[in-house]
Amino acid sequence: MADNIARVFADAIATDPTRPLLTWYDDSTGDRTELSGATLANWVSKTANLLVDEVGLAPGTPAGVLLPPHWQTAAVLLGCWSAKLTVLDMPGTADVLFAAADRFDEAQSWSADERYALGLAPLAAPLRQVPPGFADYVVEVRGHGDHFTPQPGPGPTDAHLLARAEARADELGIERGARVLIDAARYPDPVDWLLAPLTRAATVVLCANLDPTRLTNRQNSENVTHTLP
Repeated sequence: MADNIARVFADAIATDPTRPLLTWYDDSTGDRTELSGATLANWVSKTANLLVDEVGLAPGTPAGVLLPPHWQTAAVLLGCWSAKLTVLDMPGTADVLFAAADRFDEAQSWSADERYALGLAPLAAPLRQVPPGFADYVVEVRGHGDHFTPQPGPGPTDAHLLARAEARADELGIERGARVLIDAARYPDPVDWLLAPLTRAATVVLCANLDPTRLTNRQNSENVTHTLP
């Protein structure tokens, strides 16, 4: 097992970077977004470059993430971990903060110099109106480089998170190379919907507002091998 999250992610996509790694559904909007390992890696690299080159953050710097399960959340989290930042999800002091549009009020309790807003819209559309004090993540991140080389070794929380992810992969029955369907409402912890599958080089079908009447068809159309209970 690799000793850091960036390495686990790289290993998970190394065999076939073109295969669908994370497929996102929102049954309330009809949105479907499919990202290959290479495409997600591109977003992760851009995010890490934003954090290191533009914001100038050093390893261990706290980053606040107020985001639900979503493919853009995967890019933000993996970008933060690639930059060796410490990700926080409880109110506190952070040097950078990422917040979903419906959590801007909550974001006011955070002390952060750099703030990025995410509308989580289909096709990564930008926000129609960016709140004061925030920059639009999808606009800002696009201008950064497609490649990022993480510093060697683990980040400050990698060992703890990977140990949790390994344990959860066992508990949830995720086998190596599986294609896993996950109800985002039932498994909001990124250890469950993101890191546990990555430790098994599994691919994910992540569903928000899951319509039970569509479940069987989706399992078949997406070649799902395991659905989290």
